[in-house]
Amino acid sequence: MFKKLPGDEARTLVTTTPDTAVVFRPAVVRTPAIVTITIFLWRLLAGVVRLLWRHPIAVAVLAVPTVLGVLYGWRLALVVVTVPLSLLAPWPFFDRASFNRWMGWRLLAWWRLVWVYRRHWQPVMIVSGLGRNLRGRDYLPRIVRVTCTSWADLVTVKMISGQSVKDWTDRIEHLAHGFGATSCRVTVARSGRLLLAFPRRDPLATPLPALPIPEVVSVGPVEIGRCEDGTPWRLKVHGTHVLVAGATGAGKGSIIWSTIRGLLPAVRAGLVQVWALDPKRMELSFGRDLFGDRYAASPAACADLLEAAVTVMQERADRFAGLQRSHTPTVEDPFVLVVVDEVAFLTAYQSDKGLKLRISAALATLTTQGRAVGFGVMAALQDPRKEVMNVRNLFPDKIALRLDESEQVDMVLGDGARDRGALADHISPVPEQGAGIGYIRLETSPDPIRARAGYVSDADIRAMVADFAKEVNQ
Repeated sequence: MFKKLPGDEARTLVTTTPDTAVVFRPAVVRTPAIVTITIFLWRLLAGVVRLLWRHPIAVAVLAVPTVLGVLYGWRLALVVVTVPLSLLAPWPFFDRASFNRWMGWRLLAWWRLVWVYRRHWQPVMIVSGLGRNLRGRDYLPRIVRVTCTSWADLVTVKMISGQSVKDWTDRIEHLAHGFGATSCRVTVARSGRLLLAFPRRDPLATPLPALPIPEVVSVGPVEIGRCEDGTPWRLKVHGTHVLVAGATGAGKGSIIWSTIRGLLPAVRAGLVQVWALDPKRMELSFGRDLFGDRYAASPAACADLLEAAVTVMQERADRFAGLQRSHTPTVEDPFVLVVVDEVAFLTAYQSDKGLKLRISAALATLTTQGRAVGFGVMAALQDPRKEVMNVRNLFPDKIALRLDESEQVDMVLGDGARDRGALADHISPVPEQGAGIGYIRLETSPDPIRARAGYVSDADIRAMVADFAKEVNQ
């Protein structure tokens, strides 16, 4: 890639005379002036075309008054500038959303590009090791564009030839601190280009109340909270299995109860059944009347309930064999969601080896055979180690709430998830600031998504029981 230049051999010369420096003068190649002028004009023309292509509106805003001022005088140019500004001035006060969409975020993106990213790009790239300085010349990745949203800067970057995505994911902390952000997330835009997300603020810092119970009967995806980009967090439960991992107080109950809350209309319609296993007797017991006889707390009862679910699943599989390959919820064959709170108590910390084997075998059967016939498992645990939850890889969709160690992030979400920006170990332990916040990794995408589930209070659960318990158990 780099040609050897005259003078490179100077480093190999050794003098045999003490205190005498080796003098080596490289050959000087004189470039004709016409070649230099041609290159300069070509670069100037290319820069003008690039400017017109990338910023046509900005160029027009500056060029039109200038041309009018030269041709017709400064008064007309002043009128042309003043009238549109006076008409646009009230816009952000009356309709801030449309102003931001059409002008606000574009102006902010231009300012952040000039003042933050281009200004600090060269030193950050060189110091972090993403750029190279060879023979006095810098080889740097190139900024393609910068766009702004309500919460983050999205920087599209063209990598140097030969770089890999891992070169960037290994340096997310360098990038974040280099550009004054709290974190950085790396996703692949297309071959050779990356999308770097630098948050300017945390839109999930404020706790979310419990979402209203939906009026429309649906088996999912269930809206349980809000994603970082402001879109609803809709959790798929039908046709998948979900593993929720988080330390004590991380908000696992928020995800479980928000999911049950979103499914209540379908439960009342007979299209969904929720089977609850509550070995701690503290979380799901609040809504025990919603589950009826499909609730278990003791290890023996949990084993019996799981084996009963396996029996129903296998009977349904026998009826579906040769007739259908996917499940559509009906009153005769409803979708069954098996919710297991603190599954590690049943699979790893259970002293009765016989019960442990029965429970592990039932969970493995449900997670390997249940999706096609309308059975889903939602399991929550605190310790995601393999020896604690040996079937964690059978859960296609995973959620990492606040975790104690950085290594646990990849245990839950898969290898490389933390390098891509899933900093679950950095979530605040203060409940008001961090409870319910987590990173989701779906079966269909390797890129983690940050979101926060709504907090379902004890009063909300009691209201759910009062409104739905009788109808659900009929």
